[in-house]
Amino acid sequence: MPELPEVEAAVRRFRRKAVGRTIAKVTLLHPSLQRRITPARLRAIAGATIAAVERRGKHQLIHLDDGRILLAHFRMNGDWEYGNAGDDLQRFARATIDFTDDSRITFVDSRALGTIELHAAGTLPDLGLGPDAASASWTARQLGTSLAARKGPIKPALLDQKLVAGLGNIYASEALWRAKINPRTPCNTLTAKQVSDLRKAIAAVLKRAKGTRYTDDSTVHLDVYDREGVPCRRCKTPVVRFAQAGRSTYWCPVCQRN
Repeated sequence: MPELPEVEAAVRRFRRKAVGRTIAKVTLLHPSLQRRITPARLRAIAGATIAAVERRGKHQLIHLDDGRILLAHFRMNGDWEYGNAGDDLQRFARATIDFTDDSRITFVDSRALGTIELHAAGTLPDLGLGPDAASASWTARQLGTSLAARKGPIKPALLDQKLVAGLGNIYASEALWRAKINPRTPCNTLTAKQVSDLRKAIAAVLKRAKGTRYTDDSTVHLDVYDREGVPCRRCKTPVVRFAQAGRSTYWCPVCQRN
């Protein structure tokens, strides 16, 4: 699943390709997207220029020059692809943005879970997000205050976008491994040092991430995620996977014993 680094990389590419270009038309190809924007509102996008693109958590806000906002979310495995208006559409193309210079950006999504919405000018969407995981202004003290009110285990808590925006299953597991915290630890039992270590670990794993998806290969270095049975990079104990809140959690039973 695209998480903060992957969405940030996608936003930067989109910004380079689209800002300053004028939209000729937007076409929604999948019924799930067609239900979100009426045909009349869709036609009214033509002639608007893309003024800016920003990321909020895992959401992408595409600002039009008249104040309207296209809000995109990749969900499980959406992405943008770039080409020309006359190109054949890929099998999993779900939406296209054609520009007046005949360039095209295509929203591809094999599972068809991604979303695109249009918000009127002056109606900034309320996404209900907590502090951005990559923000330097988000402190360990703030994290500790939020965790102190929670009794559940730390790993699922880190996936709650109201607690911290942008983290997902991969980087939550990576950060907990780096901070040597058991993913089952109740949030309100973490010590101040553990919270501080966790905040530093989150910053470290996000900084190291390359924004490429999705697994440990020549471009992506992961310490624990998707490494079940592989020796821990610290202590050589085999990494263990278990189900937690419906997701796979990877951890080292020695390094993260606490």
